[in-house]
Amino acid sequence: MSNMWLYAISIFIGAFLLFQIQPMIAKMILPWFGGSAAVWITCLLFFQSMLLAGYLYAHVLVQFLKPSAQAALHALLLAASLTAVPVGPALSWKPSGHEEPVLHILGLLTVSIGLPYVLLSATSPLLQAWYARQCRSELPYRLFALSNFASLLGLLAYPFLVEPLFPLAVQSWAWSAGYVLWAGLVIGTAATGFRKQAEAAAPAPAEDPGGAAAPALSERILWLAFSCCGVVLLLAVTHHLTQNITSIPFLWILPLSLYLLSFIICFSVEPAYTRSLYLGPLAIVLVALMYGTLRYDSTTRLSLVIGFFSFGLFMLCMFCHGELARRKPSPKYLTSFYLMIAVGGALGGLLVGAAAPLLFRGYMDMPLAIAACTILLLCAHWRESWQSRLIAGLLCVGMAAGTGYYLLKYSENVAAMERNFYGSLRVMVANRGSEFESHVLIHGSVAHGVQFMDSGRRRDTTAYYGPNSGAALVLGARGDRPLRVGLVGLGIGTLAAYSRPGDVYRCYEINPLVVKLAREQFSFLADAPARIELVMGDARLALERESNQDYDVLVVDAFSGDAIPVHLLTREALQLYFRHLKPDGVLALHLTNNHIDLVPVADQLARALGKHAVLVESELDEEREIYNADWVLMSSHPLKDHQLEGASQPLRSRPGQRPWTDDFSNLFQILK
Repeated sequence: MSNMWLYAISIFIGAFLLFQIQPMIAKMILPWFGGSAAVWITCLLFFQSMLLAGYLYAHVLVQFLKPSAQAALHALLLAASLTAVPVGPALSWKPSGHEEPVLHILGLLTVSIGLPYVLLSATSPLLQAWYARQCRSELPYRLFALSNFASLLGLLAYPFLVEPLFPLAVQSWAWSAGYVLWAGLVIGTAATGFRKQAEAAAPAPAEDPGGAAAPALSERILWLAFSCCGVVLLLAVTHHLTQNITSIPFLWILPLSLYLLSFIICFSVEPAYTRSLYLGPLAIVLVALMYGTLRYDSTTRLSLVIGFFSFGLFMLCMFCHGELARRKPSPKYLTSFYLMIAVGGALGGLLVGAAAPLLFRGYMDMPLAIAACTILLLCAHWRESWQSRLIAGLLCVGMAAGTGYYLLKYSENVAAMERNFYGSLRVMVANRGSEFESHVLIHGSVAHGVQFMDSGRRRDTTAYYGPNSGAALVLGARGDRPLRVGLVGLGIGTLAAYSRPGDVYRCYEINPLVVKLAREQFSFLADAPARIELVMGDARLALERESNQDYDVLVVDAFSGDAIPVHLLTREALQLYFRHLKPDGVLALHLTNNHIDLVPVADQLARALGKHAVLVESELDEEREIYNADWVLMSSHPLKDHQLEGASQPLRSRPGQRPWTDDFSNLFQILK
């Protein structure tokens, strides 16, 4: 096998493994943090930071160590990293509910996969630099495109091949075996390459063979800016989709795949990006994206939302990465070029993953990312024709106006607005000043509870919890005896309106801001005659730690964006719920969703556990602020209440649907 093929194969396998571990480890830890969309955003912050560490490591090795020392040190670290396999988070890192989520995720990822990830990240620039030194070739930038192509394959293989066919435990062992083989291949590649170089007695050139001058500081800043903007756009679009649809690997991987595809095209096909030809299409895309951000709501057709924002992301990444490809330096400065790209990527991840939740009370990521891209467009065209400068300048003005309008509309009729790791929450005031004035809790663009403010109507049950909803019927069918009720997901506490003196309602809530707003902006909890108990943290982790709660009814009503977190709807989760229920207790699952059909999932779980299950669909009543709602009621024995029997129907089935477990779930299969 030729020397070039050894380098190419090592880079290809390393990049494939690098991007296979991303969705795999994120899916492993997603249940520990309530299934929040921010888990993936925080993981991307970690990945970008470790990519920077890997590129910095490669740069330092190439700049300051002799070739033989580089190979020896890298081989030593690869051997040390094998202590991390098989990969996976240690159970000791399970959160108790009081940790700061971002720091906790970054810590557990560092301990679990930190060293292997850094070494995988360093592979592409390090081996390219070794190849350029040994073979005196401009080819290393083609190897960069090969690296991104392998990354894309690794990503796409996960939702379409790996996730549907293999449980997480098998994924972990298979990845770990691949990593061990790859480490041996890299060590062999380094040894072979440097031995051949020594045999040829070809000293490394002291100067760049092309005599190219070092890139100016302004050029390096632009490398950083274009890289940063690409990552900010990637994270903004990903957050927009996962917060308002659901947090699943497919919606993590699609934007990241398009981001990588733009890298591949721009660095492997020279005329792929032409600045003057792209200006017109980019102007249209920027205007369309800003318009789509302003007009989007949770009822917009799923295929349109995903397709529209994905295409916009791809076009803007083609601009950012096309500009990077135009500005790539001589191979002598290859590692510093990649280092600045990594710094920009880490900065973009830090801005969206850590700074935005602290700086902004609401969700402003998408319009600000579009505006930032427009400013870079003006920078890129500053030395072009006056017509180009004029178009780019007008776009800047237009995007600034669009961003201002978005911020104005976003905060209009808002009684309270908060944001943290778990997302953006707003309390909107509807029909202000009238007898129908109400407060609405909105997460992202999805309403999670409504309460009338009029004193005569404020105990009216609304939204998904009207008198004909499955939850209301099962709570009303339990007779006159005091009830012990568990609520997984607090919302605004609407179900507490059904409580009576002597009842105990124990609420599990992971987001402290939800509790704060439920108490400050709504009165269902304060008005409830029952004793209200609050347990902070992920409900499933809390239930695992608790002794049997002996619930009459356990309501699972936790949502991340527009969908129930997957880990709350697996066979192991339902077994846990029934452990906490009385023998005649009822599990009520709230499965309303605009984009995902979860009823067949519940059907398969009920069959797998030998439980009885019925579906209760309640209808829209706009005047009473009651929404369409799907509730599945599950029990060990058939429900004998007359009202329930009249309102219920059998669950829908889906051919080929497998019961979800902690090791296996696939939301992609049930997208509407």
